[in-house]
Amino acid sequence: MPSRLFRSILVRRALLIGGLLCITLIAGTTGFVLIEDFSWFEGFYMTLTTITTIGYQELHPLSHAGRVFNSILILFGVTALFVSFGAMTQTIIELELQDPFGKRRKKRMIDHLQNHFIVCGFGRVGRNASYEMLRANAPFLVIDRNEQRVAKAESAGMLAVVADATRDDSLREAGVLRASGLIAALPSDAENLFIILSAKTLNPRLTVVTRASEEEAGEKLRRAGADTVFTPYAMAGRQLADALLRPHVVEFLDFARSDVGSTVTTEQVSIDSNSAFVGKTLAQLPDLRSSGVIVLAIRKHGGQTIFNPPPDSAIAPGDYLIVMGERPGLQQLEQLFTS
Repeated sequence: MPSRLFRSILVRRALLIGGLLCITLIAGTTGFVLIEDFSWFEGFYMTLTTITTIGYQELHPLSHAGRVFNSILILFGVTALFVSFGAMTQTIIELELQDPFGKRRKKRMIDHLQNHFIVCGFGRVGRNASYEMLRANAPFLVIDRNEQRVAKAESAGMLAVVADATRDDSLREAGVLRASGLIAALPSDAENLFIILSAKTLNPRLTVVTRASEEEAGEKLRRAGADTVFTPYAMAGRQLADALLRPHVVEFLDFARSDVGSTVTTEQVSIDSNSAFVGKTLAQLPDLRSSGVIVLAIRKHGGQTIFNPPPDSAIAPGDYLIVMGERPGLQQLEQLFTS
């Protein structure tokens, strides 16, 4: 669907074409009627054959004044006709080639997504989540009903579509059957609940996270299938209290989460079943110590989390290492464990 700006341009262009043609035909017809005493139909016919350069002979011999008027009509009318044809040609090209080409290209990009993430809603919450995924170079797609928000996401280099995320067909077109995760970030808890029910029905293996405006809605969202529910007001309240009671802890956690202005960040590294390090302990990984990466925790395949794991902790397939360090060391470590 063309954007609102594009539609307004088309309307103005159509008015320009129609106005030029109407003014030319009316002026030419009126001139022949007044100067040469033609009938209204003869004046219209003479004007039409003149501006279209058909070249039929004159209906009646023209006087000197009629020929002067006809010369002016030829210059103005033919120019107006060519301008109208040019505007119509440009409009046809933009409608038939530009917008469908963009749609086909976007559809191909969506069809090639695998194990991607879907962000439903590009408001304040969805926008910040999308920018974080963009920084992490993760494959994701933004869905929003607002054309201006989608245009803003696209201008930031994101893949985004105008669609209603509460509809099953919109989720299917977004590749929900191939996706690995979904963020329901619409402003309404009811809409987020509807998205979660639809997404989990289409893809039960999908990991879904959402936000809840009201704390009472959190439990309903979890029962609907949400794996993680964030309540912004409760989180903000805890962070405000922690900033007074435990300011250094808050500062450290912000430092660990943020990658803006710092080379140190926190990541999770998955253990591939084909990795050569499966079955070994942390103490048997010399590359881990030399890379300067700190293992904060091990998330076991069964769901258990071991904080500050001892050196004799064994690594098993499907485990996740929660690590902190500089990005080059983290990338090197991830290549070792997933090779």
